[in-house]
Amino acid sequence: MRFVWAVAAFVLATVMIGAGIAQRTIFQGPRTETTAISVEEETPYLLIDGAVLNQMPGTQTLRAQTEGDIYASYGRTADMEAWLSDTTYTHVTLDGDGEVETVVVEPEIDAIADPATDAPADGSATDDAAADASTDDATDAAGRSPVGSDLWLDEYQQKDLLIAPLQLPEEMSVLVASDGTAPAPSRVTVTWPLQTSTPWAGPLIVGGGILMAAGVFLYILGIRHARRKRGPRRKGLPLPVTEPIDIAIDGDDKGVISNSARTRRAVSSGRRAFAFLPVVAVSALLFTGCSADAWPQLGPSPTPTPTATVIAPDGQQAPAVTKAQAERILTRISATVADADAAMDGDLADTRLEGAALAARDTNYKLRSTLGDYPAPAPILAKPLEIILPQAYDAWPRSVIAIADDEESKTSSIMVLTQQDQWSEYKLSYVGSLEASTAIPDLAPAYIGAAAVEPDSPFLVLPPDQVAAAYADVISKDAESEYYDLFEADGDQLRASIAADRQRRRDEFNQTANSGASTGTLEFSAVAGPQTPFALQTVESGAIVAVNINEVDTAKPTNADAVIKVENNRTVKTLAGADQSATGFETTFSDQVFFYVPNAGSNEKIRLLGYSSDILDAKIL
Repeated sequence: MRFVWAVAAFVLATVMIGAGIAQRTIFQGPRTETTAISVEEETPYLLIDGAVLNQMPGTQTLRAQTEGDIYASYGRTADMEAWLSDTTYTHVTLDGDGEVETVVVEPEIDAIADPATDAPADGSATDDAAADASTDDATDAAGRSPVGSDLWLDEYQQKDLLIAPLQLPEEMSVLVASDGTAPAPSRVTVTWPLQTSTPWAGPLIVGGGILMAAGVFLYILGIRHARRKRGPRRKGLPLPVTEPIDIAIDGDDKGVISNSARTRRAVSSGRRAFAFLPVVAVSALLFTGCSADAWPQLGPSPTPTPTATVIAPDGQQAPAVTKAQAERILTRISATVADADAAMDGDLADTRLEGAALAARDTNYKLRSTLGDYPAPAPILAKPLEIILPQAYDAWPRSVIAIADDEESKTSSIMVLTQQDQWSEYKLSYVGSLEASTAIPDLAPAYIGAAAVEPDSPFLVLPPDQVAAAYADVISKDAESEYYDLFEADGDQLRASIAADRQRRRDEFNQTANSGASTGTLEFSAVAGPQTPFALQTVESGAIVAVNINEVDTAKPTNADAVIKVENNRTVKTLAGADQSATGFETTFSDQVFFYVPNAGSNEKIRLLGYSSDILDAKIL
């Protein structure tokens, strides 16, 4: 009977293990779903809409194949369509029935030619002329490489075959191209993994292994029982089984009972023990090959823990960049500016700097080209990026406020980056060093962004376009300024440093032989600089405001026979091109200043956050 049960266990175990393996192999079905994108007309760019990428749940794998270079990038659909608005491209989207379709999109004339600048003054431009201009501009746009654009959230480049793993929401799209001139790859597929759960495969395989082990055990018991039944049945005490004595043996071994039978039984038992090991080993291997989806989920589904979130105001637009995107942009800016600083190349600096930041660099390059030991400007900090506050704006120009730390020098920088249009790169327009004890106001998270504050906004203690002039008046008049009480004096290191520097230069001027107090005057003034202020809203309805202020020092003789000498001032002498003047010198310093301006109903004062100060120009009056 033991053999019957053993055989039944073997058969049932084989069926169970086979059924479990079959569920994980031949009965499991395909593991992926693939959609092929067929392109009928060649264009330099292929835009795959987010709706196509999200036909199926799960991650997406983009595969593009052609000869030569292949490029792919992804970003917000609105940004990509704006970047492609002046050229012809193929748009891959879904039709009304949910089927993939490809549409060739032609550029709009307004996107590639501005009638205000392209039309003749008398308004007699013809349709043919406009069409020719549109064709020329579209041809130029078609040769534009998408590589390295600041709009993309990430990008990939490979040769002949590109495989990119993605996980994009519907509001994002993928751009596929070669180099912007050659046709985009025509063999493109998108693949999704399929959720193929086999919850009974694991139990069947493990249960079959247990039954197999039970069958082996029953088989061993059956063999043992059968061997015992073959022996003679005698009454009385059982006697040990002995072997016959071989009387033909001479010598010391004569009369000794042989142990060969015992040895054979031991070997037989060892074989049965070892026969059990492959069954356990196979079951263990099958058990380890079963993943989590091969088991039934018996417990309750995990419930997500609610976390505190910040909700964007109704109608607020998308943030200009993500934090990772801002880090990449700032790293590019830092590398380019470092190269420009090393080569003293103003044209290279112009590709990543503008406004007050570029003007300060241009002056530094001019001084260093003449004065070999003149210090280079401080590098642009890129990482780690501690705070990022992007402007929530879908159009252009769009800007970002960023704060980066330098662990080595224990300094921090606050910067404003601006992108003028969708085809331009971000440029650094304002940069300043943060005060050591600066308290940054509460800001919206990077994934929400903040709205820009209008220059003449009445909802702040002082409109952004009046902050520079008001602070300049405080610098010039101190406590006598009408704006003095609007600005926090405690912790304002800029005012303290300006006052100390002015006193030092006035003392040096009065001690000179030819341009002392009796023969000349040294006057100081401060005015709002030419750069446009920029402001982004904070959580408390205040704003971080970046402004430009110019400090002007004017040295003039008061005696007709006197001259102003600057032979000991190398910077003024180099910029002005002379070491003395009978009419005097005017020296201009440019300050890039960041403030926190509270809302109009607050009792707080305007606080200085950070600043930088550089010599801008010097000239003979």
